Amino acid sequence: MSLKLKASLREDLRSSATKELRNSGLVPAVVYGKGEEAKAVSVDSIELVKLIRDQGRNAIFSLDIEGGKPLQVMLHDYQAHALRDHLVHVDFFKVNLTEEMDVQVPVQLDGEPEGAREGGILQQSLYELQVRAMPNDIPEEISIDISALNIGDSISVEDLPKADLYTVLDEPDATIASVLPPALEEEEEEAPEAGTAEPELVDAESEENEEG
Repeated sequence: MSLKLKASLREDLRSSATKELRNSGLVPAVVYGKGEEAKAVSVDSIELVKLIRDQGRNAIFSLDIEGGKPLQVMLHDYQAHALRDHLVHVDFFKVNLTEEMDVQVPVQLDGEPEGAREGGILQQSLYELQVRAMPNDIPEEISIDISALNIGDSISVEDLPKADLYTVLDEPDATIASVLPPALEEEEEEAPEAGTAEPELVDAESEENEEG
């Protein structure tokens, strides 16, 4: 395949060695899969991020491990530093191009709902869908046209057009997006505020009686 990422085997798995890798711009990783012994490797952080940004989370690429045979893999999981916003660890999954696999695919909502123009509020319930497909047929994203949605309307998994190359595995009645009625008027929002003052006065009176 045309997409490639170079990797080096990691022999020293001590935390001090792992820290040195990260300081030098590399990301420690593990490669595993059916019939494949797990391998500890490292890859260039910038090259990996660029590949995923350009090709998508479910991109399949050749992991060229130094001294070994290239493996067809995809990103399975990753850990990022909470504050520094960089990759800390990555898991690659070896892909069998002749077998279907289950993956999470991002949902892209297209258009502006009719109901939104009338004050309705668009709510997206699902941002990813679980899809089963052959590795080379996995979509980068699933686009859904929501322009015809009016207030009170919704789109569920069962409303999606049937795709030829993949199957959506989520429950058919799972809601993907809906248009909610406009927010309540200010008058209705003020009602609870008026009610909160009364208990305070009652409490104050009871305190005075107790003191008396």
